[in-house]
Amino acid sequence: MTLHRTPSRSHPRSFARRAVAALAVVGLLGLAACSSDSSADGDGNGDGKKIPLTIAYQNIPNGDLVVKNSGWLEKALPGYEIEWKLFDSGGSVNEAFAGGSIDIGLAGSSPVSRGLSAPIAYKVPWIHDVIGSAEALAVQDGITSITDLVGKKVAVPFASTAHYSLLAALETAGVDPTTVDIIDAEPDAIAAAWSQGSIDAAYVWNPVLAQLVSEGATILTDSADVAASGKTTYDLAVVSTKFATDHPEAVQEWVAQQSRAVELYRSDPDTWAKAVGAELSLDPVEVLDQAAGLIFLTAEEQAGPEYLGGGLGTNLVATASFNLEAKSIDAVLDKDAYLSAVYPDAVDAVAKG
Repeated sequence: MTLHRTPSRSHPRSFARRAVAALAVVGLLGLAACSSDSSADGDGNGDGKKIPLTIAYQNIPNGDLVVKNSGWLEKALPGYEIEWKLFDSGGSVNEAFAGGSIDIGLAGSSPVSRGLSAPIAYKVPWIHDVIGSAEALAVQDGITSITDLVGKKVAVPFASTAHYSLLAALETAGVDPTTVDIIDAEPDAIAAAWSQGSIDAAYVWNPVLAQLVSEGATILTDSADVAASGKTTYDLAVVSTKFATDHPEAVQEWVAQQSRAVELYRSDPDTWAKAVGAELSLDPVEVLDQAAGLIFLTAEEQAGPEYLGGGLGTNLVATASFNLEAKSIDAVLDKDAYLSAVYPDAVDAVAKG
């Protein structure tokens, strides 16, 4: 795949302008992708037709793939016509939300903070995982420090948590990002470029990260190290504000199935890994090795003050401020725009139930 410095799809500044325009169009069309009916029971719309629910997922070894592979949500919500769509990164998920084509999706905390800054009308009902060593900076031989990246070609999906962590790592090391040749590339393109020897380094997540390591890459730093410096990143779920308002029971059931996947990981990791492996075409042993770099939390744990009970909103505010300093967004909104985007209702209900 071709690598490019001025992406047509996910450059942060151009994305913000396109998002606003897209939202205006969506408003005129009445958000056709999301049903306006408030029913969330097995009767669908009440007219015999199922309610459409479009979910954006990514190939990341977490519980979302278990829910998809096992068909749990389809069984729990028989009144909904559920469609799963694969996306490469949070930047592309943001664009789909701005265009009104999805209802629930997975995006990292950095692209979510950018989306809220656009602004995109969505909320965060769930944390898929806290990112640790499963997302990292892989480098070619001869690169032994962050300062060695000056003048080197580094690939990363723009507007992703990996992009955020790369910029944070450069900042911590005192390296001006403009002195590094940072190239926008989706994970599959990164894998191809690495194999061709056309990049010197890449900040990316599993399973592509594991592929780079298998081909000789060295890990220079990872998102666990970045988190230790105060910049924690997450893979988050986002749900359109309209869908959450019209179908709160469906969002609650979706969260219940996600929490069920976390519980399965803890009680029967082999079965969990088989489901994820089926989606990623990986051996279950490889899946568990890659998942070890992520932290999974149940609904009860997420309802606490460290996460959806308060800490996550504060993190989104800080992430937006960092993105502004890095010139990744044009402006930061009032902090309440980020704090109020956290939607704890579903995890609270599931935790109590």
